[in-house]
Amino acid sequence: MIFSERLKEEREKRGWSQAGLAEKIHVSRQSVSKWETGKNYPSIDVLIDLSDLFDITLDELLRSDKELKEKVIQDSRQLAYPKWKTFFDSVFLLGVFLLAAKLMIIALNHFSDADVLVLAGSLKILSNFLPLTLMVIGGIGSDQLKTNYR
Repeated sequence: MIFSERLKEEREKRGWSQAGLAEKIHVSRQSVSKWETGKNYPSIDVLIDLSDLFDITLDELLRSDKELKEKVIQDSRQLAYPKWKTFFDSVFLLGVFLLAAKLMIIALNHFSDADVLVLAGSLKILSNFLPLTLMVIGGIGSDQLKTNYR
C-alpha cells in the first residue's frame, strides 16, 4: 500500500476529516489533501507526528512508498561543508564577473575608439589569467563539495 492510501485509511478508520487531521498535526487541510492524492509528501517531522498519532511505526508508513522513502532520504541529507561550498561558489562568480568586465572593456575599446587601460606590464598578465583561475578554482572546489553529505 502506498503512503497516500495508508494515510487516508488511517484517517478514515478514526473518523477524522482532513481538516481534523490537519488541526491535530498543525498543517493546512490542503496539505493533507495533497498527501492523500499523492501530489506531495510530508516532511520527516510531520511523518513522525503522523506515526505517533496513528500509533504505527515510521517503517510501516515509509516502506511501501519508494518515492516517499527517497524524499525522506534526500531531505535528511545535509552538506558536510556548506560554508566552504558557498565560498567556492562565490570565488567562481567573482571570476565570471571579472571576465565579463574584461570583455566589456575590450569591446568598449574596440567599438567606440575609447582607450580604457586595464593594466600594464606584469599586472596585465595577472588580469588576463585571474578570472579564468578563479573560475577553475571555484568550479573544482564547489564540484568536490556538492556531493559531500553528513
